Amino acid sequence: MAEVSAEKLVARLTSGKAVPAIVLIGSDAYLSDLCRNHIIEACVPQAARDWAVARIRGDVQGWNEALERVQTMPMLAPRQVIIVEDAQLIEKLGDDSRDEIINALAAYLEAPAPFSVLLIEAAALDGRQKLRKLLAEKALLVELTIGPESAAGLATQMAKELKIEIDRAAATLLAESLNFEPARIRMEIDKLAAYAFERGRIATADVEALVKEARKNTVWQLADMLATKQRAKALEFFDNLRREGEDPIRMIGALAYRYRKLVEARGLPRTIPRYQAARQLGMGPSDAEAAIRNAHRVPKADLLAGLVALADADSQLKSSNPDPRALLEFLIARLTSTAAPATAA
Repeated sequence: MAEVSAEKLVARLTSGKAVPAIVLIGSDAYLSDLCRNHIIEACVPQAARDWAVARIRGDVQGWNEALERVQTMPMLAPRQVIIVEDAQLIEKLGDDSRDEIINALAAYLEAPAPFSVLLIEAAALDGRQKLRKLLAEKALLVELTIGPESAAGLATQMAKELKIEIDRAAATLLAESLNFEPARIRMEIDKLAAYAFERGRIATADVEALVKEARKNTVWQLADMLATKQRAKALEFFDNLRREGEDPIRMIGALAYRYRKLVEARGLPRTIPRYQAARQLGMGPSDAEAAIRNAHRVPKADLLAGLVALADADSQLKSSNPDPRALLEFLIARLTSTAAPATAA
């Protein structure tokens, strides 16, 4: 059967076409709850959910119970939803137990009960195993991930549910900083809504102030300034970060990571699409686009020399007792020197 995104699941459910088995694959708790709730709402009336919805653990006993219940008519409800949680546990069973369950599941899926929806939830399923191959053929697979644009839109919707607005740029920064993971976005939106409630709007500065991962992106802006030799701007930016309490060791670590990403980005074509670059570099599309743009403005030798300078500064900061501000200002001067420092032998 088809493999769909979480975004398309609701449309599939409301089309009226029967779906005997649905598999939710992924560990994002927010998307898992969202999809599960939509499935239950589409299939079981509110008044019947106490006896027409069952949640069962995916061990040997649980699978046996689930496969028995899906073939038993529900009480006082036209359809029932039988949920098998932690279905990936089947992959840890012995061969005989695993094969027995998979064979029974295969037999059921050949002639599924019209009054039951079997909902299988798994953090991950090995594509080489029989269970994943069977479900890919006979069930509707839903990957619990969403795209970058949808993640920013979801952040906006979450804010509205909490009676607050969020700037589009702030929503995008939040989504990218949290790797487009809805559960983490929701947790941070709750904090941001409380922080900015009196103003009625969450701004980019709020995200940068409260969300640790977004502060990493702020340090990355400094890395881009350093790599492109903008000394005065970098010193001013550094002063702002220092006043905001940015930890010097963490800052150097983030700068080194950014420099390594710039080295990787320099090996990619200038014209590579931003979402393809994001996958290649393991970062958000906006960050990937900026990395590609800035990397091709800087000689590779300068980037490698910058990594050496950052390693030196990290070693000095950890092995002696320097003045952190003086050390970082010297580092900025070194990184923005028009004559790149020599690399280590």
